[in-house]
Amino acid sequence: MNKRIIIFDRQGLTGKKIEIYSIPYRSIDMWSTENAGKLFDIDAELELWTKAGHFKINVDKKCNIREFDTILGNAILD
Repeated sequence: MNKRIIIFDRQGLTGKKIEIYSIPYRSIDMWSTENAGKLFDIDAELELWTKAGHFKINVDKKCNIREFDTILGNAILD
């Protein structure tokens, strides 16, 4: 299987420039998620350590970071 995580990185003041990363789950060596302990937190972060490098991602406040963490764990550890 070729399952992967897609990361959209908006850059610049207007956010018009977008960098897109496509990372296969099998290349993720380690990950961590962080929030203030609330389900919907405006300061949630995701970090990925991969064969391609380290990614630190601010997660949208609409995302349930704990649910995302479970989904990511199931995909990577499967």
